[in-house]
Amino acid sequence: MIVDAHTHIFPPEVIERRGLYSKRDPSFAYIYENPKSRMVTYQELIQEMDKSGVNKAIVCGFPWRSLDLCRAHNDYMIEAQKAYPERLFCLAIVHPLAGKACERELERCFGEGLKGVGEISPEAQGFEIDDEQTMGLIVRAVQEADSFLLLHVNEEVGHSYSGKTPTTPKKAYRYLEKFPETKTVLAHWGGGLFFYELMPEVARLTSSVYYDTAASPFLYDSRIYRIALQIAGPGRIVFGTDFPLLRIKRHLDEIKDAQISPENLDAILGKNALCLVGHTFE
Repeated sequence: MIVDAHTHIFPPEVIERRGLYSKRDPSFAYIYENPKSRMVTYQELIQEMDKSGVNKAIVCGFPWRSLDLCRAHNDYMIEAQKAYPERLFCLAIVHPLAGKACERELERCFGEGLKGVGEISPEAQGFEIDDEQTMGLIVRAVQEADSFLLLHVNEEVGHSYSGKTPTTPKKAYRYLEKFPETKTVLAHWGGGLFFYELMPEVARLTSSVYYDTAASPFLYDSRIYRIALQIAGPGRIVFGTDFPLLRIKRHLDEIKDAQISPENLDAILGKNALCLVGHTFE
């Protein structure tokens, strides 16, 4: 069983009229205004999964600054999950600055069967990651739904790229200090936060955090898999690609060449992600 725990889809309207949506949202423009920045529909995601031998996927939308755009994207996520209920676990996206309207949208999305919230990017939407009035709104809804959230985190150093934000391990750590009980996936290896688990106080705080591998070939060499296993252990790493940023096969080839034991590979490629979405094992 292979589960890609970090993918993205867009409604056809957004793909076809990216110039219009770029004018409506500066963060979207920063990443997707360039026609070379690839976006896919859920049908195209399924095609890529079939081609790569991926059984299931956790699917994200985009953190729009407008709650109306979030709501429209959520409609598409609901449609996608209903079209492929055995293969897609779709996440909602909301704008917490909308307050009560945001709460109602989360209630709607969870009522329609969406599995969590993400990919959250506070910088893209203009709120603070550790703020009780904004991030706290999402956290409370996720906890009440016994769900999880996927948080964008990236490394503080290294090369620049579209989508690199100020949400670094330091900010992720502040979030975890404020909301330690929330089931959280830190994208992109948590920007390297797991390295700091060699510090006992960090290890205690991050003991239930998951790290996904999204965009790993773009950021690190393949030694990161073995190092992460030594530090964080096999139960908290989930395979994710950030498709369509990079092809799924590229990630699969890298992780399968990383000299990971079959048991650990099984956990990373599928079991851990299935636990996130509530799958139980006999």
